[in-house]
Amino acid sequence: MCGRSSTLRSGTPMPTSSARGSIGFAEFIALMAALTAMVAMSIDVILPALSDIGRDLAVDSPNDRQLTVTMFFLGLAVSQIVYGPLSDSFGRRFGIFLGLGIYLVGTVLCLVSETLPVLVAGRIIQGIGAAGPRIVANAIVRDRYSGRPMARVSSLIMMVFIVVPVFAPLLGQGILLLVPWRGIFWFLAFFALIAFVWSALRLEETLPKDGRRPFRPGPILEALKLILRNRLAVGCTLAIGFVFTAFLAFLSSSQQILGEAYGLGPLFPITFSALALVVGLSSAMNAALVVRFGMERLSTIGIAGIGLASLAFVLWSVGFGMPPLWAALVWLAISVGSIGIIFGNLNAMAMEPLGAVAGVAAGAIGSVSSLMSSVLGTAIARTYDGTALPIALGFVGCSIASLVLMRWATKERVRRVR
Repeated sequence: MCGRSSTLRSGTPMPTSSARGSIGFAEFIALMAALTAMVAMSIDVILPALSDIGRDLAVDSPNDRQLTVTMFFLGLAVSQIVYGPLSDSFGRRFGIFLGLGIYLVGTVLCLVSETLPVLVAGRIIQGIGAAGPRIVANAIVRDRYSGRPMARVSSLIMMVFIVVPVFAPLLGQGILLLVPWRGIFWFLAFFALIAFVWSALRLEETLPKDGRRPFRPGPILEALKLILRNRLAVGCTLAIGFVFTAFLAFLSSSQQILGEAYGLGPLFPITFSALALVVGLSSAMNAALVVRFGMERLSTIGIAGIGLASLAFVLWSVGFGMPPLWAALVWLAISVGSIGIIFGNLNAMAMEPLGAVAGVAAGAIGSVSSLMSSVLGTAIARTYDGTALPIALGFVGCSIASLVLMRWATKERVRRVR
């Protein structure tokens, strides 16, 4: 244990007890990025297929197609809090294999589904499984690196991760040109299987047996208590939930808004990819500016950007009818780009007072905010009426709620500083 602590302080890779050949730096980055990107890949690659899914499964209401997106997030929300403690007890490789195994079961269920409820059940199971690689990959990076090397590794993984939302819809559209929509789930099964085999053959166990903890509900409950007792953590976690509610409402209705209401059709994946690129650029801009301007100020600017852009879209819709495509794209670029600024800052602010239980707290914050957004985001998305007006109204409400909660959360801290 002493050797482990000194390694973490020095920021050099951790030694492991595995007999496997040491994985190279570039390969490690690629594998961690693949595991982390499973969530984004699983969501974005199916967006172009929602119309085909609705037609083939005889879905009564067009808005019911959104459940294939929102229920994936529900599975993700209820499970990610568990993977951290599981991997702390049974090892990182166990957490990855468990998650990938569950994900493959859900994918098979999606492949054989003949009705929407069965497909939605498969998507929930996929979400439960995808949470494992996502959470455990972060723990593995913490095991191997610390300090500036860890920041470098995390940045490199995020660079690869950003590419997925940009190209996944285009990939989904390409698959649809060759095979029916079930081919997308065959691709996801292949992707998960490759990740499983790759991890089994090349990934060393980074948590030695003498560093493991018994699996008990106590640490999870303790983290939840700490969150509930801390004003900053509570306020920022709820603010994250409202910000992600807006994003999920757009994500699940994006194909209807852009592909159908605005008639983009096959051009929808390209447009969505461009919006995803805006998120990546705004995240990079935030990384460059946050040291100078601070998390709270940038988050305030981002939330205000969503609210003002959405309010302008609402007023245009009410006064002059459905805005033209260029106005919708400006609204979405500002709103989605602002989320790229807000999300990381609010998450860091929520985690700031929870260093003593950082791993479990990260899972708890993720679960609470994801569960909240999956419920509220589904409700907002299902108000879609052939125009983007209901979604824009939801954006306005979410931005107001987020801003109020963030100001409430930081009020105590400002008072102490003064």
